[in-house]
Amino acid sequence: MPSAPTRRQILQTTGAAAGLAAVGSLLPASVHRAVAAPMRPGGLKAIEHLILLMQENRSFDHYFGTLRGVRGFGDRNPLRRRAGDSVLHQASKAGEDVLPFSLREAAAAAGRPSTDIQYLSALPHGFTDATGAWAQGWCDAWIPNKGEGSMTYYDRRDIALQYELADTFTILDAYHCSANGSTNPNRNYFFSGTTGDEPTGGRAVTNAAYDKNHAGYDWTTYPERLEAAGVSWQIYQEWDNFTDNAVEYFKPFKAIGTKVLAPVDGGYRTTEEFYESLHGKSPQEQERLLGQLEQGRKTLSAAERSLFDRAMFRSRPGTLLKRIQNDIANDVLPQVVWVVPTAAMSEHPASSTPVGSANLIYDLLDIVASDLDTWSSTATFINFDENDGYFDHVPPPVAPRPASGSSDDWYDGRPIGFGPRVPMTVVSPWTIGGYVDSTVADHTSVLRFLEQWTGVKEPNISAWRRSVAGDLTSAFDFAKAGQPPALTQPGAIPSPIDRWQPKPPAEQAIPEQESGRKPARRSPYASSVSVKPAGSGVTVAIRNAGSVAAAYSVYPFPGSDTVPTQVTVAAGAVEQVTVQSVDVVVQGPDRFWFELRGADAASLGAVDIVPVPERATLRLQVRNNSSSKMRVSVKALAYKGDSKSVQLQPGKSRDVRWPTDSGWYDLEVTSDHDPEFRCRVTGRVDHPGKPVTA
Repeated sequence: MPSAPTRRQILQTTGAAAGLAAVGSLLPASVHRAVAAPMRPGGLKAIEHLILLMQENRSFDHYFGTLRGVRGFGDRNPLRRRAGDSVLHQASKAGEDVLPFSLREAAAAAGRPSTDIQYLSALPHGFTDATGAWAQGWCDAWIPNKGEGSMTYYDRRDIALQYELADTFTILDAYHCSANGSTNPNRNYFFSGTTGDEPTGGRAVTNAAYDKNHAGYDWTTYPERLEAAGVSWQIYQEWDNFTDNAVEYFKPFKAIGTKVLAPVDGGYRTTEEFYESLHGKSPQEQERLLGQLEQGRKTLSAAERSLFDRAMFRSRPGTLLKRIQNDIANDVLPQVVWVVPTAAMSEHPASSTPVGSANLIYDLLDIVASDLDTWSSTATFINFDENDGYFDHVPPPVAPRPASGSSDDWYDGRPIGFGPRVPMTVVSPWTIGGYVDSTVADHTSVLRFLEQWTGVKEPNISAWRRSVAGDLTSAFDFAKAGQPPALTQPGAIPSPIDRWQPKPPAEQAIPEQESGRKPARRSPYASSVSVKPAGSGVTVAIRNAGSVAAAYSVYPFPGSDTVPTQVTVAAGAVEQVTVQSVDVVVQGPDRFWFELRGADAASLGAVDIVPVPERATLRLQVRNNSSSKMRVSVKALAYKGDSKSVQLQPGKSRDVRWPTDSGWYDLEVTSDHDPEFRCRVTGRVDHPGKPVTA
């Protein structure tokens, strides 16, 4: 009888693997066995281990814009550009529009094999170009700041493991990087809840900490808080950690590094510099230097040694996952596990490949799932630090602009964050089923989850982030286990080539997203908007009847010389914004969209939509504030609802009841009083039934 295929063979074959338990799946057989096991009860208390794997530099649309059910390229309401069309059309420096384009098709047009799309070069991704692409909130300057390559995307054929994880477990489609820009500021948020000030002044919004002479940051990291609270933790890393362990750039750890390096020859300034140097040395020289480092370690106090061993020690190449496997076997896996891969396994476009990095994810999940006790008590978060320069079409939530231009979440007149959406998948026994969670989140949400689970608070998180970003518990269902679907296999892992940047095609179109819906997690949001005349414009009242605060953006068109207003509305509150325009868009969480335009929009005066959750319906109220009668018509642009028309006398209002489709609605209101008048409202009503995606 032939032997069973190895993991490498599974990853590299394109045909069916007859006899394999999960023949159509890329996931390890151990994971398929584990997801079929009974789910451990107890809610958050059932979790004993949290594994955090933060990968590098991919946006949500770049990876998952074509995935079924998520807010991707099939979004019914992409933000309108100031120049017309939507932000899915980005203008080049020559003034020509570039739309998201397939890497696979770009490779074919360039005469390259499809495997070449795994080897891209990086794009600009600093604070200046990132906030430049954000363009005061209009999100229409990606190509001048990032280049045409920013508009590329993968599909299921290209990154099959990542798609299978999303289809099997739970993906978040409103998870944003914490900072506009590069790696280290985002990892500061991931490890400490904020990015504070540089030792030389100014906010830490660049990768300045990579300088070996950097003095170090002086605020407290979350690992230090876990240490003080007696919660076990470990940062697993090898000699090459791709500068992704931001904890090493803080003063307490730099001081430990200086002490441990004292006996070591070579004048190394940091332990990072020491470990990086080992790759080019002979085995004998490596042993000698590591021996000197161990002598330095012995000079540390017990408290210093604990921090060094947990946060700074790096093991030899090829040992990263073996250490985790050994700790599981010896029943000493810490409660909180940070996994920091090598450059080649990081998914960074300039240093790695998505398919190659699938090996790391595969092996990590295989190790966890091979021990059912560990699997049944472990949640694994797989997210990305930032988007590199890759486009994402959803404008990020942003804190209200401070008068001074700087605050916890703004610096020098530009928002630190949120930045664009990045992928986040939660793998655990409690997140099985291919769910989509659209709760707004960022990297501080990981620490919020840790707060809920460990009880160890992180005071560095700003009040605004704490109010609008979730704590990730919404991704879990501790009451019911789901069943994963059967999925397709990926292609081969390609051989390395020189990195390249694809060019957009001559003929372009908005990409097609996979059809169909997915099961969704419940929504904490309940947004509605009403308007009333205000001079030549309108006053927009944003009502948040949800259970959490929500961030909204108000866009006054045509917008060539106007700036969108960022508004955060507390749960149960109402905030008003007056704009001198009768062409207004309000964007909120969970695909909420309110659009009002017309030559005389104020004549209608009031359009008020109130969700009725217990019935999964809407109450639409229209008011005639003009001096003559008018007929108002309502029709569904999608989902359920027959067209309705009501006659309104001056000063009168009418209620119109409207059904939803599993809570979703997309309505248009027009008036015979003003042929140009149009009010469109979309969103979701959370209701007692089973939620699904839009």
